[in-house]
Amino acid sequence: MVRQTDSKAKDEPPRPSAPPPPQDEWVLIDDELLVESTPAAEPKRASIEVPGDVAAAIRRSASESTAYRREKLVDQMGRAAMAYDRHRFDEAARLASRLADIVPDVVAVRELAGLACYRAEIWRGAYRHLEAYRLFNGDPQYLPLEMDAARAMGKKRKIEELFEELRQSSPDPDVLTEGRLVLAGSLADRGKLQEAISLLESNGAAKPRRNPGERHLRQWYLLGDLYDRSGDVPRARSFFTMVSQADPGAYDVAARLKELGPARTSARRRSPRST
Repeated sequence: MVRQTDSKAKDEPPRPSAPPPPQDEWVLIDDELLVESTPAAEPKRASIEVPGDVAAAIRRSASESTAYRREKLVDQMGRAAMAYDRHRFDEAARLASRLADIVPDVVAVRELAGLACYRAEIWRGAYRHLEAYRLFNGDPQYLPLEMDAARAMGKKRKIEELFEELRQSSPDPDVLTEGRLVLAGSLADRGKLQEAISLLESNGAAKPRRNPGERHLRQWYLLGDLYDRSGDVPRARSFFTMVSQADPGAYDVAARLKELGPARTSARRRSPRST
């Protein structure tokens, strides 16, 4: 999978999900890539070195092609990975999706194509490739992304089916949290704000934490947003404040708190003195 260099988002609200950490290491090389054995060589292009097992799988899948064509397909994978690494997600999605059409059974190609399409907000492509990736190897780590793509396409029932599959797979807690956030967002999309709140709070999302992680901040932020949308300003302010205290620069929480205004304090009535 492509090496990712994203730092923690500080200036935008959290999405329901985002690509999990990478598994493989890709190495940037500046050598001249494969060229056809003709007097006029192709220009140099920076690429990412494709791991040997992935390159072998691409060559094997395209076994009916010429040797030169097979090497060009490996090169295409490296260029797609480079585009992804440099956040050119539309380019990465185009290159990887075309490659997936030629070598549809190469898991790493499906993975890269799915992640690139997701980051480029090409939801149908993201859903198709990530589903293929999961069916090939049974890995549930991108199920929240599948759910998010299904949400963008309006597939409400599919979101619930995928979450149930995720829940039964006993995934990493961060992955399960991401799936729950997507499901809660889907419920909120349909106006089921209280159901979304109950889904999160019944699974401990509202609990204060001494050393909160990223997933706790994301849950608090979404709860703040849900309470704000439901008209419960004090509860919304409470959750946004929890996020701000843990990380003042997280997302747009400072702006959200400013919009809500300061908390109102009710003055106590002084009881009359007894004579």
